[in-house]
Amino acid sequence: MASEKTDAIMIRIVEFSESSCIATMFTRDFGKIGAMVKGARRPKSPFESAIDLLTISRIVFIHKSTDSLDLLTEAKLQRRFRAATRSLPHLYAGYYIAELLDALTHTGDPHPDLYELTQETVIQLDELQDPLSLVVRFELNLLRMIGQKPSFENCTLCGLKVPRQPRIAFGQLSGGVLCGKCRVGQSRVISLSWGVLEAMRLFSVCDTPLPSIDPMVMGELRGVLNNYMANMMGRRPRMQKLLSMLGRPATIRDDALSLLRKAETQTDLRNNTTSTGEMDKDVLNESRFSENN
Repeated sequence: MASEKTDAIMIRIVEFSESSCIATMFTRDFGKIGAMVKGARRPKSPFESAIDLLTISRIVFIHKSTDSLDLLTEAKLQRRFRAATRSLPHLYAGYYIAELLDALTHTGDPHPDLYELTQETVIQLDELQDPLSLVVRFELNLLRMIGQKPSFENCTLCGLKVPRQPRIAFGQLSGGVLCGKCRVGQSRVISLSWGVLEAMRLFSVCDTPLPSIDPMVMGELRGVLNNYMANMMGRRPRMQKLLSMLGRPATIRDDALSLLRKAETQTDLRNNTTSTGEMDKDVLNESRFSENN
């Protein structure tokens, strides 16, 4: 059993014992691998901070020929996912990407292009770029790279080109647009605006700057992809319910300040109400004193 070296992104960590864990990594040369990490949970672990979600590391592991777990022997941290301490939307976006990689890729199936896309996306999230656009681009290019890209132009059943029109039938199960004839009798078909299809085409190219999309179109696109990814996985992604935060980027510090201001406002309102009540009582007492005199 020879040692292997490669670059890896940590996408899942499960506790195994008091001192060890099982790590799932997406690597540049070997695709997704699962490895036992002995001693990772010790206070003075030799792996330092490399065993953390979305870290990028240079690893050395012993590849097992059987179905048993590989053994991680070395991990040198190259980049930590610092957005986890600065922005909740970017944190959720990163965790969602890790969940998609774990669910939609196969163990031992290399995808160097998908590794490059993932690494680029994680770095851009770490730089606090628009998380909603980054997630959409990642989803569509992930589907393209694993051979599940939806059809945007030709009917997925008959292959004929679908003419431009205000609303287009899109089959969640058939995997793309449908012409009027093939639409009949199909289940899980939704109606998309032409703008959503254009946005999907733009986001399906990963080597260009992120496109600027109308918020209404982006909202409709997010709903389409939520259902499409759920159909692909056979379940709703656990992180999907938190994607609504991606349209409201805010740092963790801003969230804390917002809560503090809200608490201060409520305290001021209570104090004002109390002062007003005491003032009313004083006026009432003075009125009664005047009447008695």
